[in-house]
Amino acid sequence: MVLSLLLSTFLTVFIAELGDKTQLATLTISGTSNKPLAVFLGSSSALVFASLLGALTGGSISSFVPEVVLKSIASITFFIIGIKLFINSFTIEKEEKEENKK
Repeated sequence: MVLSLLLSTFLTVFIAELGDKTQLATLTISGTSNKPLAVFLGSSSALVFASLLGALTGGSISSFVPEVVLKSIASITFFIIGIKLFINSFTIEKEEKEENKK
């Protein structure tokens, strides 16, 4: 049971983090320095600490907020973010077309 939770958490976070702004920031910092190991240790420590904060906060919140409410809030939040990103992709595309016409 614990191994299954560990594996599903790892896969979820790993996939969610691929190509995000944290990874791009890490890539940029690593490209401008000659110390990739230091960049790796710094960025991975930051991710571990942020994950620890999330796990501790989620654990304490779940003791007085029902699971269904937490899942609903997370679902609605991700849905809103997805819609905003979807709308912004059309806005950026439209702006690029207008700039190319000039």
